[in-house]
Amino acid sequence: MTTTKLIDLSQEIYQGMPVLPIQQQTVIFQNISHEVTKQKLGFEFATNGLILNEHVPTHSDAIYEYDPDGPTIDEMDLNSFYGPAICLDLSHIEPDQFIMKKDIKESVKQSGEKIEDGDIVLLYTGHYERAYGGEEWFTRHTGLHYQAAKWLAEMGVKNIGIDAPSIDQTNDRKFSGHLVCREYQITNTENLCNLREVVNRCFLYIGLPLKIRNGTGSPIRAVALLVD
Repeated sequence: MTTTKLIDLSQEIYQGMPVLPIQQQTVIFQNISHEVTKQKLGFEFATNGLILNEHVPTHSDAIYEYDPDGPTIDEMDLNSFYGPAICLDLSHIEPDQFIMKKDIKESVKQSGEKIEDGDIVLLYTGHYERAYGGEEWFTRHTGLHYQAAKWLAEMGVKNIGIDAPSIDQTNDRKFSGHLVCREYQITNTENLCNLREVVNRCFLYIGLPLKIRNGTGSPIRAVALLVD
């Protein structure tokens, strides 16, 4: 008998969540209370208001973010955010090092799986478990070397995800991962979590963006659908 299981790969959104100083801090406020609506409408409703950056929680980038001539998030094909996926184990890579092409190829070999054209590849680095909410969350994490990102793009990968604030290594001023995404016109997904639960597995990935007009990116609810 076939069974399915959903794994939530998304960070919680809350006021006080980790946000880069240059970005809009997350604000959640009460818009209207049960008490007020009961008095005014005769029935209890409650709503909150949100102020947040497009790139703060678990999110995907619009190509426009790093290419002024690229599509905004509302213009992108939804297939970029949905499809067959594999999660590779790169948790042995030190935060001060790059994820190299050889590391990616070895990780694929160790998984016993293979990357197909049109796949989504998620990179489990262990950074979420190690540093989320701490001082090193934004300041010390691994990321893709240019040749590693290029190899993934040339394999036909349409979306590269990672359990860190960026697919770029902290000190990479060339922004190698994003540079490759611009050159190959593909998206990337950052601030994932719980990748340890899907490492070395193939699954159906779903991480649809909000339809934000002219959006540079969007928060997503990323999930992995496992079938056994």
